Formats: sequence, C-alpha cells, structure tokens
Amino acid sequence: MEPTALSVDTKDGVAQLRLDRPGQANALDQRLWRELRAAVEELDADPAVRVVVLSGNGRHFCSGIDLSMLATLRPDDPDPARAAEALRRVILDLQAVISSVERCRVPVIAAVHGACIGAGMDLVTACDLRYATEDARFVVKEIDMAVVADVGTLQRLPHIVGEGVARELAYTARAVSGAEAATLRLVNRAYPDLDSLTAGVAEVAAELAAKSPLTLRGTKHAITYGRDHTVADALDQVATWNAGMLFSTDLTEAIAAATERRRALYQD
Repeated sequence: MEPTALSVDTKDGVAQLRLDRPGQANALDQRLWRELRAAVEELDADPAVRVVVLSGNGRHFCSGIDLSMLATLRPDDPDPARAAEALRRVILDLQAVISSVERCRVPVIAAVHGACIGAGMDLVTACDLRYATEDARFVVKEIDMAVVADVGTLQRLPHIVGEGVARELAYTARAVSGAEAATLRLVNRAYPDLDSLTAGVAEVAAELAAKSPLTLRGTKHAITYGRDHTVADALDQVATWNAGMLFSTDLTEAIAAATERRRALYQD
C-alpha cells in the first residue's frame, strides 16, 4: 500500500516516518490511523530498518484526532449494549494502532515541534525516545473535551514522568512547552529550533543505527517487558533471551572490532 497521509523513506538504517497532513496540523483521521499501523508494521518487518524517526510535516507534530472522525465513532445500533460493544471494539482497534509503535522491534524516536495534543500525546508516549523544540506544546487535552483519554497516554505517561505529574497534566490539560517537558523528563532533550532538533535527532538515530541491531531489539524488549512485570519475571525473560541470542555473529564482530580498534559493522 502506498501511504497517502504519511511519507516514508529509509537511508542508512534510519527510517523517516512523517505524518503528512500539514493542512490539518497532522490530525489523525481514519485514513491516517489505518496507514500509520500499516507503515509501522512494514518498517518493523524490514531488516534494513534499525531505527525509526517519527515526525510531522508542516507547522505541527500532531493536533490530535481529527474532529470529523469523532462523528463516525457513535455506533448506529438501537440496542445500547450492542452499540457499546461496537464502540469498545473501535477503541481497542485505535489502541492497537498506538501499541504497534511500542511493539515495533526497533527504537522509535519522536521528533516533536509545534503542537502535540491529545492523540499526538498517545503517539509520543508509545515511542522509545522523545525530543522536541523548546517552543513545542504538549497537551493531554481529552478532559477539556469531556472524554477520558483511552488510547494510551494515561497508561504510559506515568511511567515516563511519574504519577503526580501525569495526574496534573491529565486533570488540568495545561500546555507544557518543550523546554518544560525536558525538565519533567517527558522529552529526553529540548532543542532551540526545528533545524537543531532535526540535526540532533539525526545524530542520535545514526548512533543507534550503528549498534548491533539484534542487541538493540533485545534491549528494547527487555526494558518494555520489565516495565510491565515483576523484577523476577523480567530477569527470567532476559535470561531466556540471552540463552538464545547471546552468541551471535554480532558479538563476534563486536569483539573483533574492539580488538582491531575499528568500527563494528553488523549485518541487518
């Protein structure tokens, strides 16, 4: 499928995945929800992709769910129980789109400028790393729309910024600048402007793409697994991973490169 609301290109192991509805501030409509999942799954399956950078074309990263889409979410069924079941299925499907970013085997880096609102927050909290311009605006907007955020922010944000900060942002819907987001650890770093953000994220992505891809994927999986399980379970998981993956050709190459004092070159 050729994306029509996304732009995708890959070079040197880094895939640039850009939301491409600039005229609508990259609001997520039905088409973009559908294409986003397909694009992420395709990148995840491509062995040449080692890192994904997620950004938005135009003035904003993402202004949230497209309001025109909200009107389509109300099920047309006279039975309230069946209508509720149908809506639940829709919500679960939207959750799966966001979760596909988190499940992607390779690191996904969010590069945020302009507005990151509502569903945009759902999207970035599912990413591994987040960087922003100092004047970016992060808003958990749903409470002002009389909606309980239901696609991932309330579940992931507390693990990133802590429960107290997450509650404040979700209860108040106040805007957080990129500069403040860095102090809250919502983003890893804030840059003065879009050009420096783009350059800085490109540097991080290139550094990650030069690592052992197998080890990077295993490290991502171990951290995500550890977040959602007990320490004992997480230790068991990583022991199982290394029992099967430790003695890889990447390990041989890493040792050879260190011995020969050269850059390691890993297979996809």
